[in-house]
Amino acid sequence: MGNADHVLRAENLHVPHGFLDAAQSDAQAFKLAVGDAEVVMVKQVHSPDAIAVTKGFSEGDRPEADAMATATPGLALAIVTADCAPILLADEAGGVIGAAHAGWRGAQGGVVEAVVASMEALGARRERIAAAIGPSIAQKSYEVGADMRASFAAEDHRFFEITGPGKWHFDLEGLVAARLSAAGVLSICPLETDTYAASRRFHSYRRSTHRGEPTTGRQVSLIALLA
Repeated sequence: MGNADHVLRAENLHVPHGFLDAAQSDAQAFKLAVGDAEVVMVKQVHSPDAIAVTKGFSEGDRPEADAMATATPGLALAIVTADCAPILLADEAGGVIGAAHAGWRGAQGGVVEAVVASMEALGARRERIAAAIGPSIAQKSYEVGADMRASFAAEDHRFFEITGPGKWHFDLEGLVAARLSAAGVLSICPLETDTYAASRRFHSYRRSTHRGEPTTGRQVSLIALLA
């Protein structure tokens, strides 16, 4: 764990990218995924907001957003997660990339549609975009209550599997994939990797909460355009 041979990558993305595991992320081993590209990060707030970026930000100047897009070579877009879904996107022919952080609130609120639209505004074409959904909490590990299910439209109840009175398992990855498809993305690669269950490899906010452990650990997912 924690070396270049174990960086998770998606078969449908043909630009530098990687979904780092806990050890790689803790070591800030960004070069394992994107080499010497300048890493760009935002202040994630579980919003549906996407921004276009042309340069990096200092830690204190990061804007609040949960998705980014760029057509600027030499930049790497980085998203941090610990159960939420990291989404990396690329229109290789158009020279545009994107990255998004999608928890259930962001996915429900439109962050997937926002990042695709932001890429399109930079010259991407929806039908050329390839998207990968990285390590996130799987449905079997994600029990939720009736209040959360009730906040979704009836058409999205297909992402909830009943497990008992007032209890459901929620399919975050499935929701994100469906939103990508509805937004016109044709190439979608879910990595089907459960952060909660893989305790030796990934941080999980929910698992740490259940165990009474610190909940500050995060994975980093990055995608870059070559300079």
